[in-house]
Amino acid sequence: MFAAYAADFDADRPLNALRLGELPRPEAREHWAVVRVAAASVNHHDLWTLRGVGLRREALPMILGCDAAGVDEDGNEVVVHSVIGANGHGVGPGERRSLLSEHYQGTLAEYVAVPRWNLLPKPPELTFAEAACLPTAWLTAYRMLFTRAAVRPGDSVLVQGAGGGVATAAVILGAAAGLRMLVTSRDPAKRERALALGAEAALAPDERPPHRVDAVLETVGAATWRHSVRALRPGGTLVICGATSGQSLPEAELNRVFFLELRVVGSTMGDRDELAGLLNFCRAKGVRPLIDSTLPLDRADEALARMERGELFGKLVLTV
Repeated sequence: MFAAYAADFDADRPLNALRLGELPRPEAREHWAVVRVAAASVNHHDLWTLRGVGLRREALPMILGCDAAGVDEDGNEVVVHSVIGANGHGVGPGERRSLLSEHYQGTLAEYVAVPRWNLLPKPPELTFAEAACLPTAWLTAYRMLFTRAAVRPGDSVLVQGAGGGVATAAVILGAAAGLRMLVTSRDPAKRERALALGAEAALAPDERPPHRVDAVLETVGAATWRHSVRALRPGGTLVICGATSGQSLPEAELNRVFFLELRVVGSTMGDRDELAGLLNFCRAKGVRPLIDSTLPLDRADEALARMERGELFGKLVLTV
């Protein structure tokens, strides 16, 4: 089968480690299913894999990709939950939680094998491309907002870095849920697009928000940390799911954290029930993922190059 995979690691130029070509088709083992992939979306996780982060060299070649929607062996249209081993279904006892493309082969291929527990029915209202956007970036945003930050309608939320997959998802989901969403971006065009998606305000980096917020969603890390902490009201919550600009903080604002009794909460992906909730939310509210563009799988190198350059607003989908 055709696949996009990591054949090597290159920390500085990750696309040098990417290969497009034929690999063996997966076979279903007990309690697993093989899904014919119709669409898969690209994530920053794919670039980290090509850099060698979180992957052992002996696991190569490793098919990239965490997200997929497709058709199972029985002809059912399904969405793949990409967290494997979190609940013991289809894996050995004591196996640590991992994402597809870390321990098990990923979704940027014609077929992917996963535990049957990891398959959810695709709502007929969603296209395969739309459904393929949900299991990583959109599920991460859903969990950050409604589980980890536990915000309610009317609360205000600042999202750092408008334009990324998680940030865009958070703005759309938050606006649909009655939250007051604020965003930051260096790019004026991305700020304008965030406003069109429902954000109440769009700020330049380090620009003071018009009011203190109840929660901040942080994916950028070192470059925005100080701004995030200073944007919170007393007792507010900072939820962090990534650190694309680095994890070493020149100034952690610890005095402000303890004096204002701020909460700093980590968040990673989401569980199967949360993905089911996200699918139901999209179905009930008419919410649809923002897709930057769609490319065929054999142009995965082009898709990953665009992601590396930061040229996306929304999700980039590969179709099979």
